[in-house]
Amino acid sequence: MVSMRAVDGEERTIELSFSSEEPYERWWGVEILDHTEGCIDLERLNSIGCVLFNHNRDVVIAKIEKAWVENLRGYARIKFDEDEASDIIYKKVQNGTLKGVSTGYQVTNWEEVAANKKSEDERFTGPCDIAKRWMPFEISVVSVPADATVGVGRELGDTFRNETGRTLDYFSRQLQINKNKFFKEEII
Repeated sequence: MVSMRAVDGEERTIELSFSSEEPYERWWGVEILDHTEGCIDLERLNSIGCVLFNHNRDVVIAKIEKAWVENLRGYARIKFDEDEASDIIYKKVQNGTLKGVSTGYQVTNWEEVAANKKSEDERFTGPCDIAKRWMPFEISVVSVPADATVGVGRELGDTFRNETGRTLDYFSRQLQINKNKFFKEEII
């Protein structure tokens, strides 16, 4: 169940859980978002992050006042805007109609754990892919979350798989990571 609660004395402000280490079955295998020290980069959320409705970038409903990690979960304090569209969502959250929370994020470092093997820190058993360095860039209040424990949204991509079970999305992400590394090295 998603954890959302009003902040005492602060109108339109709630605290919520937006991510966890709950294993999630993606189309290419099991994904885990590591929440240990140094794995999650909250700088963007804390500096320019905003809250959307259903990941729609044109429907900004709240600002993020603070994001942090506690007990291996991502938390945020958000304050809803006062425009009509935001007010509708805020009232649905207050009434308990909308309980789902999701996050959009980018992973820059993966640990691939083979079947029946342990992760480097021995906390997870494969097969799984662990996001060892990742950055959330938005939080969304959603009507249908993928992970009901916190509502972490991990959207489905294409369903094509090669012989290793990897999809085009996986290779696309890896290609972008490699490009980022190449351009960073070229600049330095």
